[in-house]
Amino acid sequence: MHTDLLSDKARLILRLNVERAFRALLPREVGSAEAGDVLHTVSPGDLVQGTINNADDAGCVLSALWLWHDYLDESHTVSQAIETQSGSYLHAIMHRREGDFGNAKYWYARVGRHPIMPSLAIQANEMIARAPADKALLKLALHDWNGAAFVDLVQQVHESPSDERHATAVALQQIEWRVLFDHCVRGATQK
Repeated sequence: MHTDLLSDKARLILRLNVERAFRALLPREVGSAEAGDVLHTVSPGDLVQGTINNADDAGCVLSALWLWHDYLDESHTVSQAIETQSGSYLHAIMHRREGDFGNAKYWYARVGRHPIMPSLAIQANEMIARAPADKALLKLALHDWNGAAFVDLVQQVHESPSDERHATAVALQQIEWRVLFDHCVRGATQK
Protein backbone atom coordinates (compact mmCIF):
# COMPACT_ATOMS: atom_id res chain seq x y z
CA MET A 1 0.00 0.00 0.00
CA HIS A 2 1.25 3.50 -0.79
CA THR A 3 0.95 4.79 2.77
CA ASP A 4 3.80 7.21 2.07
CA LEU A 5 1.35 9.19 -0.08
CA LEU A 6 -1.23 9.38 2.72
CA SER A 7 -1.53 12.19 5.22
CA ASP A 8 -0.96 11.57 8.91
CA LYS A 9 -4.73 11.82 9.42
CA ALA A 10 -5.41 9.10 6.82
CA ARG A 11 -2.80 6.83 8.39
CA LEU A 12 -4.46 7.39 11.77
CA ILE A 13 -7.86 6.48 10.31
CA LEU A 14 -6.42 3.23 8.93
CA ARG A 15 -4.91 2.33 12.32
CA LEU A 16 -8.08 2.94 14.33
CA ASN A 17 -9.76 -0.33 15.27
CA VAL A 18 -7.51 -2.09 12.74
CA GLU A 19 -8.05 -5.51 14.33
CA ARG A 20 -11.79 -5.32 13.52
CA ALA A 21 -11.91 -3.10 10.44
CA PHE A 22 -13.28 -4.64 7.24
CA ARG A 23 -13.57 -8.13 8.76
CA ALA A 24 -17.30 -8.74 8.18
CA LEU A 25 -18.61 -9.68 4.77
CA LEU A 26 -21.93 -8.02 5.66
CA PRO A 27 -21.44 -5.72 8.63
CA ARG A 28 -24.48 -5.48 10.88
CA GLU A 29 -23.37 -2.25 12.53
CA VAL A 30 -20.96 0.56 11.86
CA GLY A 31 -17.39 0.14 13.02
CA SER A 32 -15.29 2.27 15.30
CA ALA A 33 -17.06 5.36 16.64
CA GLU A 34 -13.66 7.01 16.98
CA ALA A 35 -12.96 6.42 13.29
CA GLY A 36 -16.39 7.76 12.40
CA ASP A 37 -15.77 10.89 14.44
CA VAL A 38 -12.48 11.53 12.62
CA LEU A 39 -13.94 10.71 9.20
CA HIS A 40 -16.78 13.19 9.73
CA THR A 41 -14.17 15.97 10.07
CA VAL A 42 -12.10 15.30 6.93
CA SER A 43 -12.38 16.14 3.27
CA PRO A 44 -10.67 14.24 0.47
CA GLY A 45 -7.90 16.85 0.42
CA ASP A 46 -7.03 16.03 4.03
CA LEU A 47 -6.20 12.41 3.22
CA VAL A 48 -3.20 12.61 0.91
CA GLN A 49 0.08 14.47 0.98
CA GLY A 50 0.80 17.18 -1.53
CA THR A 51 -1.43 18.45 -4.27
CA ILE A 52 -4.51 16.55 -5.35
CA ASN A 53 -4.22 15.87 -9.05
CA ASN A 54 -7.49 13.94 -9.40
CA ALA A 55 -10.42 15.01 -7.22
CA ASP A 56 -12.47 11.92 -8.11
CA ASP A 57 -9.74 9.57 -6.94
CA ALA A 58 -9.33 11.64 -3.77
CA GLY A 59 -13.08 11.25 -3.17
CA CYS A 60 -12.66 7.51 -3.70
CA VAL A 61 -10.00 7.48 -0.96
CA LEU A 62 -12.57 8.98 1.42
CA SER A 63 -15.29 6.55 0.31
CA ALA A 64 -12.89 3.62 0.79
CA LEU A 65 -11.99 4.75 4.30
CA TRP A 66 -15.68 4.89 5.23
CA LEU A 67 -15.99 1.33 3.87
CA TRP A 68 -12.91 0.22 5.82
CA HIS A 69 -14.75 1.11 9.02
CA ASP A 70 -18.14 -0.32 7.92
CA TYR A 71 -19.88 3.03 7.47
CA LEU A 72 -21.79 1.90 4.41
CA ASP A 73 -24.22 4.83 4.13
CA GLU A 74 -21.43 7.40 4.29
CA SER A 75 -19.36 5.49 1.75
CA HIS A 76 -22.41 5.24 -0.51
CA THR A 77 -23.03 8.99 -0.37
CA VAL A 78 -19.47 9.67 -1.51
CA SER A 79 -19.09 6.92 -4.13
CA GLN A 80 -22.50 7.54 -5.69
CA ALA A 81 -21.37 11.05 -6.66
CA ILE A 82 -18.18 9.83 -8.39
CA GLU A 83 -18.87 8.80 -11.98
CA THR A 84 -15.61 6.95 -12.64
CA GLN A 85 -14.65 3.29 -12.73
CA SER A 86 -13.25 3.53 -9.20
CA GLY A 87 -16.36 5.32 -7.91
CA SER A 88 -18.53 2.60 -9.44
CA TYR A 89 -16.24 -0.06 -8.00
CA LEU A 90 -16.59 1.31 -4.47
CA HIS A 91 -20.33 1.60 -5.05
CA ALA A 92 -20.39 -2.11 -5.99
CA ILE A 93 -18.44 -3.11 -2.89
CA MET A 94 -20.76 -1.08 -0.68
CA HIS A 95 -23.88 -2.77 -2.09
CA ARG A 96 -22.27 -6.21 -1.77
CA ARG A 97 -21.45 -5.52 1.87
CA GLU A 98 -24.99 -4.35 2.61
CA GLY A 99 -26.34 -7.57 1.10
CA ASP A 100 -27.96 -5.98 -1.97
CA PHE A 101 -26.35 -8.55 -4.24
CA GLY A 102 -28.24 -7.72 -7.45
CA ASN A 103 -27.36 -4.04 -7.15
CA ALA A 104 -23.73 -4.96 -6.42
CA LYS A 105 -23.58 -6.96 -9.66
CA TYR A 106 -25.09 -4.03 -11.55
CA TRP A 107 -22.35 -1.72 -10.28
CA TYR A 108 -19.60 -4.28 -10.97
CA ALA A 109 -20.91 -4.43 -14.55
CA ARG A 110 -20.71 -0.62 -14.74
CA VAL A 111 -17.06 -0.78 -13.68
CA GLY A 112 -16.04 -2.70 -16.79
CA ARG A 113 -12.39 -3.73 -16.86
CA HIS A 114 -10.81 -1.64 -14.12
CA PRO A 115 -7.01 -1.18 -14.28
CA ILE A 116 -6.59 -3.07 -10.97
CA MET A 117 -8.15 -6.28 -12.24
CA PRO A 118 -4.97 -8.01 -13.51
CA SER A 119 -3.11 -7.31 -10.26
CA LEU A 120 -6.14 -8.25 -8.20
CA ALA A 121 -6.50 -11.52 -10.13
CA ILE A 122 -2.86 -12.43 -9.43
CA GLN A 123 -3.21 -11.73 -5.71
CA ALA A 124 -6.56 -13.51 -5.54
CA ASN A 125 -5.14 -16.57 -7.29
CA GLU A 126 -2.36 -16.74 -4.70
CA MET A 127 -5.01 -16.78 -1.96
CA ILE A 128 -7.25 -19.24 -3.82
CA ALA A 129 -4.32 -21.63 -4.37
CA ARG A 130 -4.05 -22.04 -0.58
CA ALA A 131 -7.79 -22.76 -0.17
CA PRO A 132 -9.52 -26.10 -0.70
CA ALA A 133 -10.46 -26.67 -4.35
CA ASP A 134 -13.84 -25.18 -5.14
CA LYS A 135 -15.42 -24.17 -8.46
CA ALA A 136 -16.88 -20.98 -6.96
CA LEU A 137 -13.37 -19.88 -5.96
CA LEU A 138 -11.83 -20.79 -9.30
CA LYS A 139 -14.31 -18.56 -11.16
CA LEU A 140 -13.16 -15.51 -9.22
CA ALA A 141 -9.89 -14.95 -11.03
CA LEU A 142 -9.77 -17.31 -13.99
CA HIS A 143 -8.67 -14.59 -16.45
CA ASP A 144 -9.24 -11.37 -14.53
CA TRP A 145 -10.96 -10.59 -11.25
CA ASN A 146 -14.67 -11.40 -11.58
CA GLY A 147 -16.64 -9.11 -9.27
CA ALA A 148 -19.98 -10.76 -10.07
CA ALA A 149 -18.60 -14.19 -9.17
CA PHE A 150 -17.30 -12.74 -5.91
CA VAL A 151 -20.78 -11.38 -5.15
CA ASP A 152 -22.12 -14.91 -5.70
CA LEU A 153 -19.53 -16.36 -3.32
CA VAL A 154 -20.28 -13.79 -0.61
CA GLN A 155 -24.00 -14.45 -1.02
CA GLN A 156 -23.36 -18.19 -0.53
CA VAL A 157 -21.12 -17.93 2.55
CA HIS A 158 -21.90 -14.72 4.44
CA GLU A 159 -24.21 -16.48 6.91
CA SER A 160 -21.92 -19.50 7.33
CA PRO A 161 -18.70 -18.55 9.16
CA SER A 162 -17.89 -22.24 9.56
CA ASP A 163 -17.80 -22.70 5.77
CA GLU A 164 -14.10 -22.90 4.77
CA ARG A 165 -14.81 -20.45 1.96
CA HIS A 166 -16.00 -17.78 4.41
CA ALA A 167 -12.49 -16.99 5.69
CA THR A 168 -11.22 -16.99 2.11
CA ALA A 169 -13.97 -14.56 1.11
CA VAL A 170 -13.01 -12.22 3.97
CA ALA A 171 -9.36 -12.35 2.93
CA LEU A 172 -10.25 -11.73 -0.73
CA GLN A 173 -12.48 -8.82 0.27
CA GLN A 174 -9.53 -7.25 2.07
CA ILE A 175 -7.20 -7.80 -0.89
CA GLU A 176 -9.76 -6.24 -3.23
CA TRP A 177 -10.13 -3.22 -0.94
CA ARG A 178 -6.37 -2.72 -0.54
CA VAL A 179 -5.61 -2.94 -4.26
CA LEU A 180 -8.42 -0.49 -5.10
CA PHE A 181 -7.47 1.85 -2.24
CA ASP A 182 -3.85 1.91 -3.38
CA HIS A 183 -4.93 2.66 -6.95
CA CYS A 184 -7.09 5.57 -5.77
CA VAL A 185 -4.37 6.99 -3.53
CA ARG A 186 -1.88 6.92 -6.40
CA GLY A 187 -4.47 8.36 -8.78
CA ALA A 188 -5.30 11.21 -6.42
CA THR A 189 -1.69 12.29 -6.02
CA GLN A 190 0.07 11.53 -9.30
CA LYS A 191 -0.28 13.26 -12.65
